[in-house]
Amino acid sequence: MASGSDRNPIIIGGLPSQVPDFDPEETQEWLDSLDAAVDERGRERARYLMLRLIERAREKRVAVPEMRSTDYVNTIATKDEPFFPGNEEIERKILNATRWNAAVMVSRAQRPGIGVGGHIATFASSASLYDVGFNHFFRGKDEGDGGDQIFFQGHASPGVYARAFLLDRLTENQLDAFRQEKSKAPNGLSSYPHPRLMPDFWEFPTVSMGLGPLGAIYQARMNRYMEARGIADTSKSHVWAYLGDGEMDEPESLGQLSIAAREGLDNLTFVVNCNLQRLDGPVRGNGKIMQELESQFRGAGWNVIKLVWDRSWDPLLAQDRDGILVNKLNTTPDGQFQTYATETGAYIREHFFGDDHRLRAMVENMTDDQILHLGRGGHDHKKIYAAYAAAKAHKGQPTVILAQTVKGWTLGPNFEGRNATHQMKKLTVDDLKGFRDRLHLPIPDKDLEDGLPPYYHPGRDSEEIQYMHDRRKSLGGYVPTRVVRAKPLELPDDKAYAGAKKGSGQQKIATTMAFVRILKDLMRDKEIGKRFVPIAPDEYRTFGMDAFFPSAKIYNPLGQQYESVDRELLLAYKESPTGQMLHDGITEAGCTASLIAAGSAYATHGEPLIPVYVFYSMFGFQRTGDQFWQMADQLARGFVLGATAGRTTLTGEGLQHADGHSQLLASTNPACVAYDPAYGYEIAHIVKDGLRRMYGENAEDVFYYLTVYNEPIQHPAEPADVDVEGILKGLHRIKPGEKGEHAAQILASGVAVPWAVEAQQILADEWNVKADVWSATSWNELRREAVDVEEHNLLHPEEEQRVPYVTQKLQGAEGPKVAVSDWMRSVPDQISRWVPGTYQSLGADGFGFADTRGAARRFFHIDAQSIVLSVLTELAKEGKVDRSLLKQAIDRYQLLDVAAADAGEAGGDA
Repeated sequence: MASGSDRNPIIIGGLPSQVPDFDPEETQEWLDSLDAAVDERGRERARYLMLRLIERAREKRVAVPEMRSTDYVNTIATKDEPFFPGNEEIERKILNATRWNAAVMVSRAQRPGIGVGGHIATFASSASLYDVGFNHFFRGKDEGDGGDQIFFQGHASPGVYARAFLLDRLTENQLDAFRQEKSKAPNGLSSYPHPRLMPDFWEFPTVSMGLGPLGAIYQARMNRYMEARGIADTSKSHVWAYLGDGEMDEPESLGQLSIAAREGLDNLTFVVNCNLQRLDGPVRGNGKIMQELESQFRGAGWNVIKLVWDRSWDPLLAQDRDGILVNKLNTTPDGQFQTYATETGAYIREHFFGDDHRLRAMVENMTDDQILHLGRGGHDHKKIYAAYAAAKAHKGQPTVILAQTVKGWTLGPNFEGRNATHQMKKLTVDDLKGFRDRLHLPIPDKDLEDGLPPYYHPGRDSEEIQYMHDRRKSLGGYVPTRVVRAKPLELPDDKAYAGAKKGSGQQKIATTMAFVRILKDLMRDKEIGKRFVPIAPDEYRTFGMDAFFPSAKIYNPLGQQYESVDRELLLAYKESPTGQMLHDGITEAGCTASLIAAGSAYATHGEPLIPVYVFYSMFGFQRTGDQFWQMADQLARGFVLGATAGRTTLTGEGLQHADGHSQLLASTNPACVAYDPAYGYEIAHIVKDGLRRMYGENAEDVFYYLTVYNEPIQHPAEPADVDVEGILKGLHRIKPGEKGEHAAQILASGVAVPWAVEAQQILADEWNVKADVWSATSWNELRREAVDVEEHNLLHPEEEQRVPYVTQKLQGAEGPKVAVSDWMRSVPDQISRWVPGTYQSLGADGFGFADTRGAARRFFHIDAQSIVLSVLTELAKEGKVDRSLLKQAIDRYQLLDVAAADAGEAGGDA
């Protein structure tokens, strides 16, 4: 990677206003020269001269402001294009067969009785962009490394399937099972790139638009991280991300461009398919999306290559001495270019070339048909090859290729450039015939008129198919392919968890700190320690992880080229090119992308990493929930820590920091194993089992979410009769009631467990109630297991009916059950239907607010005294106690007065 001094700097601004002019006469001579050029040769010539001067200034390393956009022509001049090493005629035949099969697959999927559709037009526009990559650039995994990582545009998946069919990687039955994953199992093909649904084929899920570019940036960075730390040789891997120009409106698409430039990720190339259309219309009808994107990428420090026109424009541009043609290209809006894609050559002659005699003269010897076929650069294999080769050769910056295409290209006049083309899923007989003729395929009319249109295969021994196989062999195998080469890790024994199991003694610590202490011991393990990847969005000190700075250090490819302001402190901020910690700044989206890239390294590069992403729980599943679905789809593994969890624990921060629902959001993700532990020894068993499930023998494609708190509490030592199964399955009894006439059960999770223990004591001392306290380490896992049991019983009525774990656990527990947590009631209510007997829940429903912990808990009625009232209320309903006791309890504890509550524990960031 290029050093900092070798990179192209990001220069913003113009003439430095405070710098004096030491030679006004020389300055005036330069200005006079420019005036003369404008007066004698015109503005276009003067502009050209200025651009050449800026170009020469850069060559001489003279710092000048960066040009934000260039003319609406190709960045790579025709004279600079490299030799094209492929056989263009054979590649054209391959592409035509691929185009046909992709369109026919979608059209057949729309047949009566099926009607699952698909998208035709996106791949039609980007087919050449992919084909050049497949034939000349995309590295496979056969050499034993990770090859290239390719983020395919989701809506282009039919083209990838169609090419795989030609290579005998997919069968005709599978193409006919497109979007019929269950009814045509095991032949079903997923709609879009979904690794979870096709784990041997797709690597990266991309169709939640905007997440592809974000994921690609952090994948390229993770490649550099793994190499810097000596975990895997990723030097040959290149990351390609295929995107749409409409997709770039998603904030995630452009939001992290700066980190790619800042870290010089020249192992990354974006290819933006600029077909000028969104799903329903033009991207920038009155503007120019390629110019806009060029300006944004240049401003962020990227190398920009524009691929606007195909080779048919070269002769016209070569004779444009006055710049009149370039000016016309610069000033024509995208909406008009979209119209030209649907009109005749005569229309284009009149409306594009007709308003200036010099333009008319350029095309006077061209026929209308020749004018009609003045094409877009994204359909020209030689131009595409030149752009890709330049991107791979560029050093010190990531590259974006902005390639202009026509949406629906080659599909015929009913599809090409039409606003509705994205929703069009079926080709008529006339469409098919015109499409076939355009592609020069030997398919007779009768095959198109009777029944479903056929797939086309030139034959396994044909020149085209042999060419395809040869190209992929030379590039290291077929893509896309997902391969899991990673071996199970040798996991630590119980010694690594001994500290947590001892409890905290007289010291009060938050569960966040309990987890951090476990992590610190695990990172010392000689077998797996180096594989942990701590990730945080600028909050390591808040979470008590600054203790890691001196030893693990923060990853920065440039190291630390300054003296840290806290360098004299024991826990000084320390950056290193081989650092272990990822400090991505204030970006939950960026951190989650790092989490996904690290969590899937076991498949991408055959080397498991164990990401540990710690964040304010409110800003996890709520803010970047879509990425956690992406993580599940990519089969990524790792630990996610929702710190400062709960609606009432983060005193003083208020509504936007008060999380009462992330556990509920986590429950919606089938790959997420979510826990809400109360004590350090519970965390130890959960982490140990998580490592086993994700990184041991028969590893599972899940990830763990633990909510931990910032409120200091005393952690008891692990009891001798600890119920490990109960901890892992979601419910274990931690303190049986000792005295009282009436029985009750209190189920609590996380930070609510100490309130339950306090309520247990009050009930025994003041109300003659003997209550057992249970730690519900996972409401979600209890529900998930119960649902599975119900599903089995539904479908197997002839077998002995199974009983959910939570039902078994509470079957003999006497008295009403009261559940309490720092979450909204919906979280513990997940298990209500399977709890035997009376069940009631307390929760923090509604918006959070800033106040003391005690006041907040009294407001939501989840504190110890409110738990007491709830237990008494349920006993009263059962006739065990007199209802008059309820008013006594309310008055005794002043439950209607928030200000009367004890303020509770203060402080405790970690």
